[in-house]
Amino acid sequence: MANNWKKLSSETVYENAWIEVQHHEVINPSGGPGIYGQVNFKNLAIGVVPLDAGGNTYLVGQHRFPIDEYTWEIPEGGCPENEDMLDCAKRELMEETGLRADKWTLISRIHTSNSVCNETGFIFLAEELTMGTAEPEETEDLTLKKLPLEEAFRMVMANEITDSLSVAGILKTRILKAGSKEN
Repeated sequence: MANNWKKLSSETVYENAWIEVQHHEVINPSGGPGIYGQVNFKNLAIGVVPLDAGGNTYLVGQHRFPIDEYTWEIPEGGCPENEDMLDCAKRELMEETGLRADKWTLISRIHTSNSVCNETGFIFLAEELTMGTAEPEETEDLTLKKLPLEEAFRMVMANEITDSLSVAGILKTRILKAGSKEN
């Protein structure tokens, strides 16, 4: 499909090590003048759904500053563009949960909020798990919760899990695993 937006000018109005905020003067698809604000992320979003042989997964709980809420999420983090996504996923899983996995599957590519930002997320399924010691970053005050995948699915359906990577990853894992049980 054609791009019916015309960009007249762009200006970076804020930037830090993780994001850049741009202001655009535009002609919108109906031909009128307008503005558009855009957030560009400097890292990829990486999420991991750890799944053990008993059908359990692991969530991390933490208080999220932007929404001022405590949330339950799959292990996740930012991946610099020059780092291999799988290496980043392995690091995030280890840092946040202490888990290591021998089997990795890329299960999803998502855009987290494509109306205002360019963030792309990649979600991995991690299986054949062994437990080690978590090493969270100084900005992370995490609680680890082991629970059946079905309970995590129930939490998604009850809007108790709202993080986009977590919702997508848990739903996709449940569908993939339900399909594998039928075969």
